[in-house]
Amino acid sequence: MFDLSSWLAPIAAAPIAGSFVGVLIRRLPQGRSVGWARSECESCKRTLSFTDLIPIASYVALHGRCATCCAPIGPFHFAIELAAVAVAVSAVLIHRDFAWLWTTCLLGWTLLALSWIDAEHMRLPDALTLPLIAAGILAKALLAPEQLAESVLGAMSGYLSFRAVAVIYRVLRKRDGLGGGDAKLLSAAGAWVGWAALPDVVLLAAMCGLCFTGIKRATGTAGGQTAIIPFGPCLALALWTIYLFGSFIFDGLR
Repeated sequence: MFDLSSWLAPIAAAPIAGSFVGVLIRRLPQGRSVGWARSECESCKRTLSFTDLIPIASYVALHGRCATCCAPIGPFHFAIELAAVAVAVSAVLIHRDFAWLWTTCLLGWTLLALSWIDAEHMRLPDALTLPLIAAGILAKALLAPEQLAESVLGAMSGYLSFRAVAVIYRVLRKRDGLGGGDAKLLSAAGAWVGWAALPDVVLLAAMCGLCFTGIKRATGTAGGQTAIIPFGPCLALALWTIYLFGSFIFDGLR
């Protein structure tokens, strides 16, 4: 049975999750401690208090400025916390089962972290991609055991297919064209949506990448023919879309 408290809980927890996602995005690429280091003002270096760290509310109450030095606070954490709320709302609109609702939120929040890190640093940390693969398989084992074999096969085929593409591209072009993190993220996609939906994920991600590249070229920010485009956000968006709404690209063509 799905009551009001069931869907209010993940939405209420979303800003806190978004705050933690922001910490992951800032610290993981730098190799900094995620759990122990205290947050501080980037301008005056004052250690932030509890009242400074209330998700969304603190930023609004302080008008986007440090309570001590009044230096502007970047909107990064505020944006991440709002994005985490959007993830939870999306999950609530799609799922009514309590376990699947929270599982979906965790997937979305992890994809949010991976997308942002890849967009900024051109990398997808193993600390997030590998647990995401395991979590997808575990979710199927516990919540949909009849789909476990498809999940395991999806994880294997997702990784191997992109690794094969990366090797072939390297041989033909003499340079890397697809990172190992992308292969692990596609493996996670296979674990969450199964091997049969992988063509939809790849096609939707490719379409997203083409649109992104087209926009950058139209605005003169593409950086040339050999410019590196982060593919992780495209894969994450494709996985999130297919996971929420199911396969529809190839199904529509058949």
